[in-house]
Amino acid sequence: MAFYAYMLRCADGSYYVGHTDDLDYRIGQHSSGSLKGYTSKRLPVTLVWSDSFPERDQAFFVEQRLKGWSRAKKEALIRGDWGQISALARKPALRYGASTGSAPAQDERTHYAPLPPVIVLVRPQLGENIGKAARAMLNFGLAEMRLVSPRDGWPNPDAGPAASGADIVLEQARVFASVAEATADCAHVYATTVRKRGVTKPVMTPEGAASQIRAAAGRSAILFGPERSGLASDDVALARAIITVPVNPVFGSLNLAQAVILIAYEWSKAETLAMPPWTKLDPPAPQDELEGLIVQLEAMLEAARFFFPPERAHVTRRTVRSILTKPQWTAQEVRTMRGVIRAIGEPRERG
Repeated sequence: MAFYAYMLRCADGSYYVGHTDDLDYRIGQHSSGSLKGYTSKRLPVTLVWSDSFPERDQAFFVEQRLKGWSRAKKEALIRGDWGQISALARKPALRYGASTGSAPAQDERTHYAPLPPVIVLVRPQLGENIGKAARAMLNFGLAEMRLVSPRDGWPNPDAGPAASGADIVLEQARVFASVAEATADCAHVYATTVRKRGVTKPVMTPEGAASQIRAAAGRSAILFGPERSGLASDDVALARAIITVPVNPVFGSLNLAQAVILIAYEWSKAETLAMPPWTKLDPPAPQDELEGLIVQLEAMLEAARFFFPPERAHVTRRTVRSILTKPQWTAQEVRTMRGVIRAIGEPRERG
């Protein structure tokens, strides 16, 4: 079975990156708008790049890396311009195995970055809390959720609305009968708890755990216990280390989603997640335009006898000038402000 990472160009010129195990079906969902979210509001969309991988983790890894790329780097990938990608990156392109894309494999170097940790919810009680945990995960680049014996079964209709769009996490969530089964493919298991519960394990903060996960080879899993009771001692015993969030010693009460988001955030701090897009600002107004605004305002203030008493006029004028020269007024802002001043000084009759 193949898994795919893919990139779409949206109608507004932005790019969307995702991964799937059925590329044709997923692109059909995007194109029809049935997959609610980013692309459904920016139709039509066009598939501009895709690559296949033997494992889902590999496709997910590539998706996360591409989401952090600049627009120029994404467009170089679409063109298959690996020289430009290398020039735009601090390192050669990060890839898994052989490529089915247009670029020759010899133009790339293989580099295996640490995989995102798996979030394991052990015997979660409410579907709403599972959805909130999924939302917390996806905000910070984590998408693999595993459920151990959810109390109300799975899927749960209450999870979707609470996820607020993090549907991909819920769609791909896998259910296991035990913690041992859920973590069988993970080399490193961490248990989140505020108590040691009589089990002697190394204890670390979320920040320390995130650093350790990045430095270690193999997959890592982080366990979160039921909402009411937390992890049982037997669950903690399966872990290699305990993660404890430093909280107020007289009130340590985190809900499930809060605990997940704290861990996910610490992981994300070393990731290159998407930032709000930059908006190109107009250049500052030329000095002569700004000077015209100041002279106009001073003349009106003079007529209004604003500069009083006379012995303070120089200081007051300087203060007004300092106010107007402190921000970087654009030409449009200067014109608008002069229009405001003119309207004040020459009020018009309006029908």
